[in-house]
Amino acid sequence: MTDEPVESEPGGSRLRADAKRNAEQIRRAAIDAFRGRGLAVPLEDVAKAAGVSKATVFNRFGGRIGLIEAVIEQLVASELYAVIDHARTIANAGERIAYYVAAIRRLQYHQPAANDVLLQMYPDSQQLMAICHVAGEFNAEVIAAGHASGELRPEFGSGDLEALIHDGALALKYGTRPSAADHERRTTFLLDGIRRS
Repeated sequence: MTDEPVESEPGGSRLRADAKRNAEQIRRAAIDAFRGRGLAVPLEDVAKAAGVSKATVFNRFGGRIGLIEAVIEQLVASELYAVIDHARTIANAGERIAYYVAAIRRLQYHQPAANDVLLQMYPDSQQLMAICHVAGEFNAEVIAAGHASGELRPEFGSGDLEALIHDGALALKYGTRPSAADHERRTTFLLDGIRRS
């Protein structure tokens, strides 16, 4: 008697393909929704945009934290890390901090999800907290360089920079949204205030 090859479960490949397609549709819908409205967008809205049920979102990603972790690298981390990487190429410490502060504030203005990350709105997300850790380390690095060069007021520390970024995130998330021009103008005021006279 010869062994017959075991056939796979009928429709198994199709089900796996459907699951993969659903997961990618949910990811794309989440990126669009989070980018425009922040990480607190109702999962029902993400599901509707993806053309699936809310239960499917939970089945594929385990809930909001899993969904955030599936998209946060593409959504926020890549932009934030690009700002940090570019800042490190600027030799002059004063120009480096001016670029960094302005770029972070622009990211906050145009990317609501960045504010949710910087405010640590979802501390159960290890990836989100890792992004905050990287940003915190660079804040300390850029402030130390500003002090060493004499560009910054000596009493202005990395905790102060973190507080200013945090305050800006709160204002954009919960306050009246200013025009882009006003936001940029206020960045200039902020930079003038932290530089050594």
